[in-house]
Amino acid sequence: MPDSVSFNTPAPGRWRTVDILTCAVLAVAFGVVFWAWNFVWAGIEPALAFLPPLKGLVYGVWLIPAVLAPLIVRRVGAGLLTEFLAAAVSALLGSFWGLLVVYQGLVQGLGGELAFAAGRYRRYGAPTAVAAGALACFAATLFDVIAYYPYYDFWAYKVPYIAFAMLSGAIVAGLGSKALVKAMLPTGVLDRFPAGRERARI
Repeated sequence: MPDSVSFNTPAPGRWRTVDILTCAVLAVAFGVVFWAWNFVWAGIEPALAFLPPLKGLVYGVWLIPAVLAPLIVRRVGAGLLTEFLAAAVSALLGSFWGLLVVYQGLVQGLGGELAFAAGRYRRYGAPTAVAAGALACFAATLFDVIAYYPYYDFWAYKVPYIAFAMLSGAIVAGLGSKALVKAMLPTGVLDRFPAGRERARI
């Protein structure tokens, strides 16, 4: 759906208690998902030994909070806060990568935040969600190739790995988050948020 549906969305105001609580709840829920997804990531590596960069295709799950939270609460920094907290929860549960995932959560959140900032936090259509997912994955995998894969071949591994991950981010985190918002609208749980008040246009 074109972002033009959101051109008249007012600029985000002050954070409300319900906004903070919503981001916190999303962070805890996805922190558990992140922790579980670590095992999926580890499990597919042997199967993709013929082309290791393909594992980037499952990366998008780790970026959903960076897109979903801003789509719901529509506050500056919502994606950054929620992605960071989710990463922290996964670290507390026992992430394979230890405390590094907390720093990565910040990087991922910042990447997704750029797409919403580019629209002055007024655009929340599918193009912005797709861009947020792709940018969050770009930031995440750029962190990866610097922190975890510094000696891997640039063209044979790093570039396709980032590209596959950005595709995953665009589809899974971007369009997936839009689909989650749309699925929640009929339930009324979003009625206290701008996304719920715009249900007729989404």
